[in-house]
Amino acid sequence: MTLHLDDDELSTCVGCGLCLPHCPTYRVTGEEGRSPRGRIDAMRAVQWRSAPIDDRFVEFVDSCVQCRGCEPACPSGVPFGRLMEGTRTELARAGRITPWWQRRGLDALAHHRLVALGSTAIALANRARIVPRRVRMGPLPVRRGPRVASTGTDVWLFTGCVMDAWFRPTHRATVEVLGAMGVGVAVPDPGGCCGALHVHAGLHERAGELATAVMRSLPGDAPVLVNSAGCGAALLDVGHLLDTPDAVAFSARVHDVHEWIAARRDRLPAPARHLGRVIVQDPCHLRHVQRTHAAVREVLAPVADLVELDDDGLCCGAGGAFSALHPDLAASIRARKLASIERARHTGDIAAVASANPGCAMHLAAAGVPVRHPMDLLAEALR
Repeated sequence: MTLHLDDDELSTCVGCGLCLPHCPTYRVTGEEGRSPRGRIDAMRAVQWRSAPIDDRFVEFVDSCVQCRGCEPACPSGVPFGRLMEGTRTELARAGRITPWWQRRGLDALAHHRLVALGSTAIALANRARIVPRRVRMGPLPVRRGPRVASTGTDVWLFTGCVMDAWFRPTHRATVEVLGAMGVGVAVPDPGGCCGALHVHAGLHERAGELATAVMRSLPGDAPVLVNSAGCGAALLDVGHLLDTPDAVAFSARVHDVHEWIAARRDRLPAPARHLGRVIVQDPCHLRHVQRTHAAVREVLAPVADLVELDDDGLCCGAGGAFSALHPDLAASIRARKLASIERARHTGDIAAVASANPGCAMHLAAAGVPVRHPMDLLAEALR
């Protein structure tokens, strides 16, 4: 079995080790095989030296959070995310990762009503403490209110699957902020799944099908705004995923909502209130993949006193479905983030921790962190 990776990309790593401090799994385990450098060496052994794909290799690959914190730190520009996604695709095709029950769960994300019903069931199970503590998420809404309505056609708002089930008020807040700027928002009905979790799980073909459906649901040439870091990263990569002219053109229309607003912040009205001190927690797919995390600070700075964490953007351990599949490792990674948040809180009273990704928010909220989406905070300040 070969991994079918690009040999030029695979050979880019020079083994300098500058990635090691930025890898959450290496930081908590100290194992070379759980570092980007170690994982690339294992990939080379399989592809170049015909090493067997044994359980240890699968464990090294499957335990990667896919935060891609190693990429900005790499002086050689190693496309680690692409190498990891390609490796997982081959392992999933061979049945070595992503078992049938995980595939069934991911399939449900394409059906909006099932996602909403499943989210309500999990919320009730959480409240009844039926869900084991080690995999328990933060508080999920039992009632989420009406779906956000279209207000115009200037931009599209991608509502997604889990984001709409868990954070529908954030969609309403986003439309509220854009409305205050005089921007009309079109909302697809129903919302679709971007396929981000399917890419993480190695289900490349299914991710492509979902991305194609999303493209059909957002026609025209209006900008597509995304308020979920993971979804935004996935939609920006649709051009590479599908490798068609239409997909490349679609990716060019996708913008993180904070980045889009920051470029037009002169259109924001004066805030009605100041929110106090707010800690900014950067989701990995906003900081390391989209690299637009500065925009969150630009839109929040006029309405809050921002407090930075001292961990240089280290992953919180959520990683899409990672925290559910590897709860102990995810908890160990989260402990480092919690320590950083606690150090920041000692500097004075904190109103909230701002995070622009549902997985990060729920993973941190499960540990008692008061997390809010930046769009919720901005809408509150403008009211």
